[in-house]
Amino acid sequence: MASQIRVRPAAVAGLFYPDDPVALRSTVVSLLAARSRGAAGAPAGSAAAAAPAAPAAPSHRPPKALIAPHAGYSYSGPIAASAFAALAPGTAGVAGAAGGGGAPDLRRVVLLGPSHQVPLRGLGLPGAEGFATPLGMVPLDLEAAAAVARLPQVAVRPDAHEAEHSLEVELPFLQVVLGPFELLPLVVGQAGAEEVAEVLELVWGGDDTVLVISSDLSHYLPAAAAERVDRETAAQILALSGPLTSRQACGAVPINGLLAAARRQGLVPRQLDLRHSGDTSGDRSRVVGYGAWAFDAHAA
Repeated sequence: MASQIRVRPAAVAGLFYPDDPVALRSTVVSLLAARSRGAAGAPAGSAAAAAPAAPAAPSHRPPKALIAPHAGYSYSGPIAASAFAALAPGTAGVAGAAGGGGAPDLRRVVLLGPSHQVPLRGLGLPGAEGFATPLGMVPLDLEAAAAVARLPQVAVRPDAHEAEHSLEVELPFLQVVLGPFELLPLVVGQAGAEEVAEVLELVWGGDDTVLVISSDLSHYLPAAAAERVDRETAAQILALSGPLTSRQACGAVPINGLLAAARRQGLVPRQLDLRHSGDTSGDRSRVVGYGAWAFDAHAA
């Protein structure tokens, strides 16, 4: 009898996003379809309305990397959709969203997010062979996992993955947009930018691989203050200028690693969205900031 593969079960389905697969797919497709209302439809005083205009997206290839938020879909789902729609073909992005027909060459996602639950030095692998969501099981790239596990800053830490939401909430978007793909998930704790960049560059790959950094921005500031802080953070990201601090982004450590790698690899960032929970929930007294950025390779 074949041995059962080790699958990390969904931990926040029904909390951060719907646990019913039909409702979940419908929610993600609707968010992707509506994403064009992003910055253009943001309230006049919001960070999105004041954000610099994004450069035009290259038409010939998907972005090499994305930054996307990871709160509950009712809060950050529209901004996450702005990020993941960049992986879908065409300007509407819904053709790929409806049936998993996104960029045809993308077959691997390297996904990094901060550890919210478990203190961690370095980066942690899950020690699993798949991640489950209500939309099905995503297989892990075990060869890539073995390669990064040889680095001194990487360890197998299933405890850091068990209840962590920062990676899980991105998966339904990726499943809907891409269809089948392999995943390399890493929870990031205390680490230097170069330690994270070394991991990213080891599994950089070609057009088959996209890097996704999961991070929210400022936390629990009044809306006007959050907008000021998040505009400063956005300017640093667009300039590939770090380091960001934990005051600016809960995923500052993996973002800093991406910025270091992006500088060396010649990636060009563009802003896709910049809002906060006050824009999506209506409560502007204490908000969490959300942004979406794509990083494009220079045209050949």
